[in-house]
Amino acid sequence: MLNRRHIRIKVMQALYALSQSEQPDLLKEEKFLNASTAQMYDLYLVLIDLVVEIHAHAKDMMERSQLKMLATESEKNPNLKFINNEVLVKLSENELLQKELKKAKLNNWRLDNEYVVLIYNELMKSDFYDAYMSDTESDFKKDRDFVIDFFSEFVAPNDKLYDYLEDYRITWVDDLPVVNTTIVKRLGKIKPNSPESTIIPKLYKDEEDRQYTKDLLLRTARNNEEYEAEILGNTPNWDQDRIATLDKILIKMALCEFLRFPSIPIKVTINEYLELSKEYSTPKSSIFVNGVLDRLVKKYKKESRLNKAGRGLIE
Repeated sequence: MLNRRHIRIKVMQALYALSQSEQPDLLKEEKFLNASTAQMYDLYLVLIDLVVEIHAHAKDMMERSQLKMLATESEKNPNLKFINNEVLVKLSENELLQKELKKAKLNNWRLDNEYVVLIYNELMKSDFYDAYMSDTESDFKKDRDFVIDFFSEFVAPNDKLYDYLEDYRITWVDDLPVVNTTIVKRLGKIKPNSPESTIIPKLYKDEEDRQYTKDLLLRTARNNEEYEAEILGNTPNWDQDRIATLDKILIKMALCEFLRFPSIPIKVTINEYLELSKEYSTPKSSIFVNGVLDRLVKKYKKESRLNKAGRGLIE
């Protein structure tokens, strides 16, 4: 689920917290980084569970309507297409998902169903829902496409849900795009006979990415003075006190990748940190970051310090 770009964001946040601490504690920040990445997995579970609870709410509303003293004909004999949606049923009956939610002690929508009702009501009033319910042909693919579109158009972009998630855990704001994309991909992989684990992703793609996360934090922090000196020596015309803290952190992380991660191409490192500077720092940061990194790459090449393993990793 975590890609390299998002790993860099997590490490950046941990290094920023470390730089702002009156009593810097690298071990504490490493624990914070681990907790922050784990919480991303929690967000994934919470959003999948929201879909499950909306489906459960629909079933509950249908059963309540059927019990009314003066139930209409449509209430007595409702259209069950949404209730019987094969993908929603598979999600609702997924014991592994429920086990993971229980293990993480995530019970958000059972404690507060306001957002379940909110999104359910929006769905019920939509032309999208009417079109699905009026289609007399039904198969697994159509049910899956409906669930993917429902999540993409009603759950993922919901502003009130976004505010709730931001208030619940501030770190989730940066995680949402990656988590939403992962959910859509996972839903697309579900088949009639898919195992329950299909919907449950791994937090890291592999052990290499897990180790990269730890190493990037520790190697950047432990070599902070070396990277600080490099920045000071290559920004002679800049007022050092006015260089944004986040710019320095991004440059230091890039220098760490240049010098201590042989398998990461120079161009990849530069492009990744320029994008992060555009998104997280000041409007002119990318120009500054690009200038410093370009100058230092030339310096390191001249000094033969770029120990990159593999063809095309230095250019």
